[in-house]
Amino acid sequence: MHLLSRNKWPIIIGLTPALLIYVVFAIIPIFISFYYSVMEWDGFTEMKFIGLANFKEALNDPIFWKSLKNNMFVVAASVLGQVPIALGLALLLNRKLKGGKIFRTLGFMPVVISTVIISLVWGMMYNSRMGLFNQLLTSVGLENWKQNWLGDPKWAMIAVCITIIWQFVGLYLIIFLAGLQNIPQEIYEAAEIDGASGWTKTLYITLPMMKDIITIAVILCISGSLRTFDLIYVMTSGGPGHSTEVLAMYMFEQTFSSTRYGYGSALSLFIFFFSLALIYLSTAILQRKTKK
Repeated sequence: MHLLSRNKWPIIIGLTPALLIYVVFAIIPIFISFYYSVMEWDGFTEMKFIGLANFKEALNDPIFWKSLKNNMFVVAASVLGQVPIALGLALLLNRKLKGGKIFRTLGFMPVVISTVIISLVWGMMYNSRMGLFNQLLTSVGLENWKQNWLGDPKWAMIAVCITIIWQFVGLYLIIFLAGLQNIPQEIYEAAEIDGASGWTKTLYITLPMMKDIITIAVILCISGSLRTFDLIYVMTSGGPGHSTEVLAMYMFEQTFSSTRYGYGSALSLFIFFFSLALIYLSTAILQRKTKK
């Protein structure tokens, strides 16, 4: 505390540029969206106040609800796919394994690769004629299982979610590894003296001590899934028949392609408040489970 009070002004001066950038590019646009959401505006003509008409239109738009449903599917697939897989891999890599650093690097590599490149590569792998997956099915005699992965509404969303899980599982892998390495080894040694097995230590020591980090990972996973845009936009452009269109893509198309900035702002507010509600709900559920 004495150090903080003694260096108060240097700390404030150092934080001010980042705070200003955050306020200008993150906080102020939210309030601007509130203003635009009650207007009818195409970006060129004069604005017209229409009240809550944009919100009513969104609630009566079947494409909006389909986009919301697709977004919920992405959220569920990400939380139930990325977090458990990353936690399992982290538990394995936290042991003393040969080449552990190489596996960590390989696991994190998809996170830093350009999303456009990932979308193009996986799009070619899903190609119905010469894609890797259909070629593998043919090579093992399962031609009947071949699918038009990105062109069939029944499979397109599943295919996209598999790509999303693969891309971001490495992020949570690194987060969980950092958390596992902060658990004191003395606790494990005491448990071993008491005769605890590896599974018992994981169930009654590791997971309870990782509960806060798991909660943070779930929150990051939900917020990231609700902002999913570029990967789906490159792979499917929301098709076929809006089967992979998500809220961010629907908002983008309405705002910039249809030049309906008021309606697009209303959609962005829906995404904002829906994200807050979903994060609050998931946090409350996780905290309630950990208290029991």
